[in-house]
Amino acid sequence: MSPTAAPATNQIAEFEQSLDELEQLVARMEQGDMGLDDSLKSFERGVALYRSCQGALDQAELRVRQLLDPSSPDSAEPFAPDTP
Repeated sequence: MSPTAAPATNQIAEFEQSLDELEQLVARMEQGDMGLDDSLKSFERGVALYRSCQGALDQAELRVRQLLDPSSPDSAEPFAPDTP
């Protein structure tokens, strides 16, 4: 395994774990059974998880841009997913 593969694998695992925790947190909050204090703590945790996930997605986009055009990643055209 190359030295860069382990950090990338860890980032992916952390992203997936954060996203899973965020989804579970949202589901609990949507039930409406939490008190105000618990809701605020959950919201705060959710914001932190969202920011963590967004940072990981930004890093992934940068890696894709670098792969598409290593000499000038800022000019690389982002790919558009095929969405119906």
